[in-house]
Amino acid sequence: MASKLNLIAGAAAGVAAGLFAGQAFADEGMWTFDNFPAGKVKQAYGVDVTPAWLDHVRGAAVRLSSGCSASTVTATGLVLTNNHCVADCAQNLSTPGHDFFQGGYQAANRQDEHTCPGMQAEVLTAITDVTQRVQAAGVGLTGQALVKARTAVTSTIEGEACGKDVKFRCQVVDLYHGGQFKLYRYRKYADVRLIFSPGVPAAFFGGDPDNFNFPRYDLDSAFVRLYEDGKPALTTDHLRWNAAPPTAGEPVFVAGNPGGTDRQLTVSQLETQRDLTIPVTLLQMSELRGRVLRFGEESPEHKRIAADLIFGLENGYKVYYGRLFALNDPTFMGAKRMAEADLQAHARTDAAKLGPEFGDPWASLALAQQSVHALYLPYREVERGPMGSDLFGYAKDLVRGAEEREKPSAERLPGYADSQLALLQKQLLDSRPVYPELEQLTLEFWLTKVREYLTADDPNTKLLLGKDSPEALSARLAQSRLGDPAYRKALWDGGLKAVLASDDPMIRFMLKIDPAARQIRSQYDEQVTGPTAAAAEKIARARFVAYGDSLYPDATFTLRLSYGKIDGWTYRGTAVPPFTTFKGLYERATGQAPFDLDPRWAAAEGKLNPDTIFDISTTNDIIGGNSGSPLINARGEVIGAMFDGNIHSLGGDYGYDGTLNRGVAVSTAAITEALRKVYGANALADELTAEK
Repeated sequence: MASKLNLIAGAAAGVAAGLFAGQAFADEGMWTFDNFPAGKVKQAYGVDVTPAWLDHVRGAAVRLSSGCSASTVTATGLVLTNNHCVADCAQNLSTPGHDFFQGGYQAANRQDEHTCPGMQAEVLTAITDVTQRVQAAGVGLTGQALVKARTAVTSTIEGEACGKDVKFRCQVVDLYHGGQFKLYRYRKYADVRLIFSPGVPAAFFGGDPDNFNFPRYDLDSAFVRLYEDGKPALTTDHLRWNAAPPTAGEPVFVAGNPGGTDRQLTVSQLETQRDLTIPVTLLQMSELRGRVLRFGEESPEHKRIAADLIFGLENGYKVYYGRLFALNDPTFMGAKRMAEADLQAHARTDAAKLGPEFGDPWASLALAQQSVHALYLPYREVERGPMGSDLFGYAKDLVRGAEEREKPSAERLPGYADSQLALLQKQLLDSRPVYPELEQLTLEFWLTKVREYLTADDPNTKLLLGKDSPEALSARLAQSRLGDPAYRKALWDGGLKAVLASDDPMIRFMLKIDPAARQIRSQYDEQVTGPTAAAAEKIARARFVAYGDSLYPDATFTLRLSYGKIDGWTYRGTAVPPFTTFKGLYERATGQAPFDLDPRWAAAEGKLNPDTIFDISTTNDIIGGNSGSPLINARGEVIGAMFDGNIHSLGGDYGYDGTLNRGVAVSTAAITEALRKVYGANALADELTAEK
């Protein structure tokens, strides 16, 4: 562990090098498709990224509602993504006798292609600038009034753009923290079916010890298929599959949906993360992970049903751990302060352009941080609720959905506008297993933390617990009937009347606490969300005036394109090559978890080409949410699927260091070889390689 701590701390210092000015350097950038720096790519790599090339890649890139990215790779809706992006689907399709999470899944024919509960796929078709209209709606407003006005106008724009067309979804995206607003129009596919998953032992070989490291030996890939009207969807604008070995140094691109970065936040906002929100998150994730691990040790069935939650907790813990190390690094924060001072100096020089109403948005954001410190814990515990509880999430959406649907779309809370209801309804009503014993664990942990963090005398604690202990209340709530999709549908279809009449313990509990949760949310909007939006918009304007349009916006889980090359790196005198091979997998295997081989891989050793390139490191600037993104060569062909970053990239939420930050992909060469010689999935391999 000590070596990892040093690596993370070193990453923070390296990231600092790229923070002193407002422009992107080297291969930095998660660029929108309507502002891609084609000239920089031509200069750096000699590749012509034409509008036609961009349109082709955009048309093949897929966003999954599981929080991942993907790409279409055949004309009949076949989609490449990561195994961990379909892990929830595999878990939901599993039974006590068939553990697809561990053992993987392979559809022998179209009848075996089963729908992933709650999963939706979306392909971006158009981007329209609506900045002026959205910003105009907030003129002269502050606090909660600003939040409501912005919510109303975005809901109206989305409704106008997509109407009642069930094949499309529209989303107004906030870019540059209020500097721009763009309308993204998506072609959506609500029927996504699992085709192939290798299972965790092969996809996550090395487990948590190897996570965010390189060399890696992981087949973290999977396939789903998009369906429409009960048939495979026609996806003519797909990427051609290239199973040839990649070449070190060749230029590559990543088209995906990075989930979120904080590179344009102010120092005061970063200090709040460092001092409050990340430490609380780490403490709770750590303790919950321990409880879930103990739960999994109680029986094989408990281990099976807890596996997906444990993976999420372990992965998230390491991400936040790396972020905290970056924020605690004096060099990193010093660079952030220098960059902020540079922008403030530009703002003073550009005062005439910015106008007298500009004021001091940095001071406004610093003041808002005081409210964050006062409101964060009740907001986290009461409004957000527990980690890992499906029952709580169902109840919240049913209760709020019933109440919000009584209002005009433009007056509803975010998440409940007409344009957002189709996905919400799918995620709410699709059938998936709910495990009362695991629910009780997560609910009990949450209620214990409510009492611990807010104290027993806090009105919110008294409201949630009443006279109950966390143990007693969680046991009662875990017996909710909301695990039954038919019951959820009856409540959803019945609206507010049905919800109010329900005697379900979780629904009654939600009806009791929701007014207080709404009040906390209103306070947060008034004192934090609204002031933050107003100040951030001003800073974004100052940044545009100072540095022009040579900037990329922070990630927002919307489609971006990054460029780079296949490359290793050197750290403390040690050179790390950009490739691993099948041979290295067998050399690394010990026979003991998490370095034990899937039996199918052990049996196939003699059939595999040991020199097949397995995993690849690249200089592409990626972050969480890019999982499953296609790694694309200059010809627009897919040569891999991104699934991770190296340990240095954990500070990538706040900056990019081209000397150390690396993305990690599994190669199409490895996937093709494994499909044929490990899994006997020749039909799938033939489908991939036959496409032109």
